[in-house]
Order: sequence, then C-alpha cells, then structure tokens
Amino acid sequence: MVETFSTGEKQAVALTSVFAAAGLMAMKLVVGIETGSLGILSDAAHSGLDLVAAGVTYFSVRLADKPADPSHPFGHGKIESLSAFIETALLLLTCAWIVFESIERLFVQAVRVEPSAWAFGVMAVSMMIDTVRSRALYRVARKHHSQALEADALHFSTDVYSSGVVIVGLALVWMSERWKLPWLERADPLAALVVAVIIVNVTLRLGRRTVDELVDAAPEGAEASIAKAVAGVKGVFRGDRIRVRQSGNRLFVDLRLTLGSNIPFEHAQSVMDRAEAKVRELFPTADVVIRAAPRQPAQGDLLEEIRAVAHRENFLVHDVAAFEVGDSIHVDLDLEVDPTLKLEEAHQQATRLEQQIRNEVAGVERVNVHLEPLVKNVEAAGEAGLDQAAVERKLVEIARRTPGLVDCHSVEAHMVGGSMQVRLHCTMDPRLPISLVHEITEQIEFRFRRAFPQISKVSIHAEPQGGAEESSTPPAA
Repeated sequence: MVETFSTGEKQAVALTSVFAAAGLMAMKLVVGIETGSLGILSDAAHSGLDLVAAGVTYFSVRLADKPADPSHPFGHGKIESLSAFIETALLLLTCAWIVFESIERLFVQAVRVEPSAWAFGVMAVSMMIDTVRSRALYRVARKHHSQALEADALHFSTDVYSSGVVIVGLALVWMSERWKLPWLERADPLAALVVAVIIVNVTLRLGRRTVDELVDAAPEGAEASIAKAVAGVKGVFRGDRIRVRQSGNRLFVDLRLTLGSNIPFEHAQSVMDRAEAKVRELFPTADVVIRAAPRQPAQGDLLEEIRAVAHRENFLVHDVAAFEVGDSIHVDLDLEVDPTLKLEEAHQQATRLEQQIRNEVAGVERVNVHLEPLVKNVEAAGEAGLDQAAVERKLVEIARRTPGLVDCHSVEAHMVGGSMQVRLHCTMDPRLPISLVHEITEQIEFRFRRAFPQISKVSIHAEPQGGAEESSTPPAA
C-alpha cells in the first residue's frame, strides 16, 4: 500500500511538470518572437527541452517503479538514472545553442531587442511557476530518492535563475534606449551567456552523479556508515567486504562478515539478521545480502582447532579434551552418529575424523573417539522401578553431603528406555569459578551412579545461591 502511494505521488508530480513546462515554453516563445530577445528565446528553448525532459521523466518514473522480474532481477530503478542522463545531455545541447547565438549577436550580426511589459510579465510568471514546481519536485525526489525527479527539479530551478538573468538583461536594454546608452544594447546576448554558464555549472554536477550511478559507483559515505553499524553487532568480528550500489530509489548492499568459529548455524543466522537490521536502520528500503565466514581459530587454541576440523565435515562432537603426553598431544572426544548405523559404518566415520584431526592439527599424535547414538526422538519416561519417592529422597541425601554444595531441589528420577535418568537443581556459592562448579557436579554424578548403577544419565542444573531461579523453583518433596 505504501509503495503504491509513493508510485502515484511520483507520477502525479512528474505529470504536473509536463504541463507546466509546456505552458512556460509556449508563453516564452510567443513573447521572445515578438520582442526579438535572445535571452527570452534561449529561455524558451530551455523550457522546450524541459518539456521533453519532463516527458522522459514521467515515463521513466512509471517504468522504474515496476517490480523486479526474471529479466530485471534488481528491478528497473536504473531507468531513472538513464532518464537523468538524457536530461543532462539535453541541457548541455541547449547551452551550446545559446552560446552560439550569443556570440553571433555579439560579434557578427546585432539583433534589435524591444523590451515590453509582456516580456517582463512572462518572465516574472515563469519564475513563480518554476519556483513552485522545483520545490515540489525536490520534496518528492528527496522523499522517494528519485534521481529522475531530482533532475526535473534541477531544470525548473535553473529556469528560475536564468529567467532572473533575462529580466536583468531586458532591463539593461530598456535603460540603453531610454537614456541613450549604446554600450548597454548588447546586454541581452550577454545575459543569455550568463544563463548558459548557470545551466552548465548545475548540469555537470547532476551529470557526474548520474554517471556514477549508471556505472555502480558506491554512494558517498554509505560504505563507511554501514561498516560502523555492523561492527557494533555482537558476534561480528569484522566486515571483510562491503559493496554498495544504487539503483533508482533502492540501495543494494552486499556484505561478507567474519563470525566466530564453531558456532551453531542458527546463531550465525541470528547474528546476520541483527546486522541486516542495523543496515535497514540506515537505509530502510535497502536490499541486503550477507555471507558469513568463520574466523580462523587463534594460533595455539588447540581445542578450537579440533572443533573446527570436526565441524567443517559436519561431525557432531562434544566433550573435547586434550592432554600432553611427553612431546605429543592426545585427544579424547565424543562423536554423535546416526543410531541406525552399524558399528562398521560408524567406526569408518570415527577413523576419518581421527585422520583429519592428526593431519590438520599440529602436535596431535593420538585421537580417541567415543561413539554415541544421536538422539532424534522424544522418548516416553515412566517412574523408576523402585519406590520413586524413596529414590529421590536418597538422591537428595547423597547430593547434600557433597562438599561445595549449598542445597539441592527439584530432584526427579524417571525410567527411559530401560534405564534411569535423573534431573536436579543444585545451589552453590555464586562466586565459585565454573571449573570448580563442574568438578562438584561431576562428584554428585559419580556418587549417584555408585548408589544406583541403573542410572544412565544425570542432568544437573547449577544455579547461584539467592538467584531468581532458586526462589522461583519449588523445593523437592
């Protein structure tokens, strides 16, 4: 709905310019012929080309707002730039004609100019209309980032200046006749030359911007502002490449970002989504494409290198540990494999992973891979075979005797697939380092398994004493 409204507004203001240019050209042409003023005739020619340019702008705006299609996957926005380029060429042709005629009247054949009230009136009306139209065009051009409308606004704004110069020239000619000042008789062609200079100066600036867009030059300052925005996104280490180009009112942004290695795909996607949101805060209509690359593990970060080797081949590993044994390094890790595989197939995967780690990670001599079935389904849990309440009370008693533990609660024991699985929450000193917290939970798990050999899995949730989770979790029965 918003896009339809913007399209209608752009077309309406462009069509209004066509009618305005046609009316101004007709008035200036009639008065220019009547008075013989080259200044007015040159301004009429300028308005004539403005009429052509306004027509080109109107049709280019209609075409540029068409949605992308298989033949134009980036849309039709470049049509506006092409329209602006055509208008630039037409303006420069106008200037060439004005300069030629001015020089001929100055040095070859003088033409008598007869200033009249009609001449001054037409030029004054022209200035008022041009002022109103140029402001309206500039407003819509800035609102919708339309280069074609901006070029059209430029035409009308240059008409304001040129009409003012023509009025000055006519006034000087009238003064020469009234007060017999022959040296002012050639003020009209001189005024026309000033008009040409004004048009050339403004047109060249627009032409440069138009050509820049046609050859996909990056908009000034866009790359730097985007780089600064994405650099502040948590998870982005750096932007390796930022490419920006403008097509009509839309900016196309191509980013390559370096993210942390060994992070899940979902996390990488979340980081890229946040980076895209930052770009859209700067350029709401931007089309953003982001490619992520993992950061190379820091030299000497052995465990990170091992995980990177595994993840590149889509191996699911956890509990990665490395030990120095003499001059070599031994690695232990758990590899999750499809539970339907036979041992021979799973062992082949483990062997391939072991070889890749030894080949790519310097210093590693031995790799021990523990195979685990990848859990894919949610299993039904039942009560423990023993008296569940008694089992849970026993578990609480064991846990509370573990050094370093403040308290435990929410203890549950369930039979899953013929074995017992235990879950509980443990409260500890919030100042403990996580390494010590891990040791305490390992001790709890060991004591549980010694008391109940049928336990296959223990899941312990550690939380700081006095934390929100502790206060919100009901105590164990």
